[in-house]
Amino acid sequence: MVEARIAVRVRPGAARSEVVGLENGVLVVRIAAPPVAGAANEALRELLAHTLGVAKSAVRVLQGQRSRRKVVAIAGLTTEAALARLS
Repeated sequence: MVEARIAVRVRPGAARSEVVGLENGVLVVRIAAPPVAGAANEALRELLAHTLGVAKSAVRVLQGQRSRRKVVAIAGLTTEAALARLS
């Protein structure tokens, strides 16, 4: 199965959720949800799924559940295809 893996830096507590862009090979994302009880991780999964046009279940946080720096896996897309859609 094809799976994209992307390094992400999350900025929680923003005014609105949005993909900012790539900085030094890391995807920067602003999330409106606070970093409490996994709310920011869920909001990140929803935002990436919506932006990439995949199901929320296809997006998983592999590393960094309690950190602003994360590694996210997206099932069904290559890394190149995912980054192209996010740009």
